[in-house]
Amino acid sequence: MSEALARLSVDHPLVLWLLPLALLPLLASAQRRNPVAALDAAPADGLSRWIGGVLRAAGLLAIAGLVLALAGPSRQGETITRTGIGAQVSILIDRSGSMNETFAGRQPSGAEESKAAASRRLLADFVGSRAHDLFAVTAFSTAPMLVVPMTDRHAAVRAAIAAIDRPGLDYTNIARGLAMGLAQFGAASPTTSRALLLVSDGAAVIDPRVQETLRAAFTRLRPNLYWLFLRTKGSPSISDKPVGEDTPQAAPERHLDLFFKSLRTPYRAFEAEGAQAVADAIAQIERLERDPIPYTEQRPRRDLSGLAFGASLFGLLLLVAGKLAEVDLRRKAVAVAPAESAPAPTRRAA
Repeated sequence: MSEALARLSVDHPLVLWLLPLALLPLLASAQRRNPVAALDAAPADGLSRWIGGVLRAAGLLAIAGLVLALAGPSRQGETITRTGIGAQVSILIDRSGSMNETFAGRQPSGAEESKAAASRRLLADFVGSRAHDLFAVTAFSTAPMLVVPMTDRHAAVRAAIAAIDRPGLDYTNIARGLAMGLAQFGAASPTTSRALLLVSDGAAVIDPRVQETLRAAFTRLRPNLYWLFLRTKGSPSISDKPVGEDTPQAAPERHLDLFFKSLRTPYRAFEAEGAQAVADAIAQIERLERDPIPYTEQRPRRDLSGLAFGASLFGLLLLVAGKLAEVDLRRKAVAVAPAESAPAPTRRAA
């Protein structure tokens, strides 16, 4: 109760000095007074005393409500922390030139959908499926680009994903993209789940010195790492060893997978060769990320002037009803007296 009162405020506090005027109905009454010769001779009238008290309270309410309404009362806004089910998800989207091709490795035609278009459509459905998820979106090709920072505004995140529709560049600098994706994780409680979702159809060689920097960042943040590998049909799998020399230059996807497995963080890779496989992988990721997450709820400032005006109007209506129900006893007595004093009619003798 005390906390609720502490959040009440007024825009014009000087108007509150008029509040003592609300005591006037206790000192004087606006009802008509009728003199009675002997009040002690009349029986006790509890109903009249109750009506008189109600009318005084109505007068007090009418004046006090009007003064409070003119003062501009309001309830201050507040931030409430609650706990829901969700995660901080940093989405890292590959925008290299190969993402503009279909899963069959050719330029889309007719009803065909490129890997980038399928990813945007399915990720937009993923965002907003749970109310308390936080999302950040980063795009990368030659250089990473922050599209939207970590936020709970899901409409803005979906718009950011839909905006990534420009043709990408040929080169894939995945190391800088991973660094920027990790940098989007904000402060969180120990129970908050963090997930880095990499959506890419290929990889590139990561310099060993950069690997150590990324390894330290993964160790510090410990996000759940998911790689949604959009594999072109007929291309090698991330688990296939090359026929010749097994080097990062010869099989970058395989060695990126090995690097992810060497990190001290939970990691899972999904290979998708079509839009339905992408949808299944995203649904599985959504089922895995179901940890409690604290979130804030903003309560806006609420204007209470309408309630004060309503209370004042209610008091005024009671006073008007009481005024209309008044009876002038003196006027009634004058109207009855001539009728009682008029002489009785006499009958003429025949």
